[in-house]
Amino acid sequence: MLGVGPKCSTWLCALLLVCGLSGPVSANSTVDFTQVVEDITLQAESAIANYKPQSGLYTATQISDIYFDVFEASGMEMAIGVNDPALKTELESLFASVIGAASNGYPKEQVVQAWQSLATQLNAAAKAQVQANKQQGELGFWGGFLQSFFILLREGFEAMLVVMALTTYLQRQGAQKQQNVIYLGVVLALIASAVTAWLLNHVLSLAGTEQEALEGVTMLVAAALLFYVSFWLLSKRDAARWQQWIEGQVGHALSKGNVLTLGLTGFLAVYREGAETVLFYQALLAQSAGQVTSIGFGFIAASIALLGLYFVMKHIAQKLPLGLFFGITAILLFYLALSFAGTGVLELQEAGWITITPLNWVPRASWLGLYPSVETVTAQLSLLLPLVLSVGWWAMKRK
Repeated sequence: MLGVGPKCSTWLCALLLVCGLSGPVSANSTVDFTQVVEDITLQAESAIANYKPQSGLYTATQISDIYFDVFEASGMEMAIGVNDPALKTELESLFASVIGAASNGYPKEQVVQAWQSLATQLNAAAKAQVQANKQQGELGFWGGFLQSFFILLREGFEAMLVVMALTTYLQRQGAQKQQNVIYLGVVLALIASAVTAWLLNHVLSLAGTEQEALEGVTMLVAAALLFYVSFWLLSKRDAARWQQWIEGQVGHALSKGNVLTLGLTGFLAVYREGAETVLFYQALLAQSAGQVTSIGFGFIAASIALLGLYFVMKHIAQKLPLGLFFGITAILLFYLALSFAGTGVLELQEAGWITITPLNWVPRASWLGLYPSVETVTAQLSLLLPLVLSVGWWAMKRK
């Protein structure tokens, strides 16, 4: 997640990106989705054919190995993430559903049904790659440019919104100097993202489970901080409460603890996907030999676009009525917290840190971080219920 604040110039973002780009993402520079899906299908169907509820944990381990040793190790997972992160996460969730059904000893019909849903999406992804490769060849320079542009724009937009909301909040409070803490958090997150990507490729050689665990923990910490900040802002939405609170705070230009909390929130918002964004660019470079120039121009154009969006949206936010600004900001941050909580638990489930208990009646919505398992739903309800109860209490108190 790069290029989100005015203190981070395009050339710095490019420099950090280059620092993390040396080295291959996977053993294959280009990934043949069709062949990978055939390998997955062959192994998965063999494992499921021998499935017995009383020994379901063994089958679940086999499917988990297929996820890490074939789907992830082949580079297919990262290659899908370059173009469609939502599909990547959906496939991860579908793998988790098969693993969860098997590990809990569900009837074979349910395990087969979960696998068929996964197989359908895998085959659809393989067919889509053929069409995408054809379009890429026809577009030439612009194909690489557009892919590069939308990777950074897509991955950076959420972080840009968080940073914009936090810095606008400080500015409207009259604590402009404290905005530097947010910008410092952004710059440190960019550096940490590049360093993390480099370490993952060259030094640590983390197993797939460890990488998933790292991402899951980061998401859950970010979710907790975003929930805290959104809850706090929502409590200040009432104009009278805000005026009373600000009179005691402006003189001190915010307490040190609050500033550091906001700075850490900005850091995690950027770092959450920063390393993954660098890896996306690695995958794109590996798959688009000879298009370094077009990818570089796409990256620069997206950085400029994010900076432009940042200033425009910050200007608009400054014009909003105070109560409306706090309400919108709180809702935005809470939505991100809810999404991060669900996706963070999913990542830890893939790492084997958290059990998987499927809920077939729950819809799958990656944009909301909603995945059909008891654990992911519980994590989101643990954020949603306190908010609902608090809003109800505030409404009764105002009456």
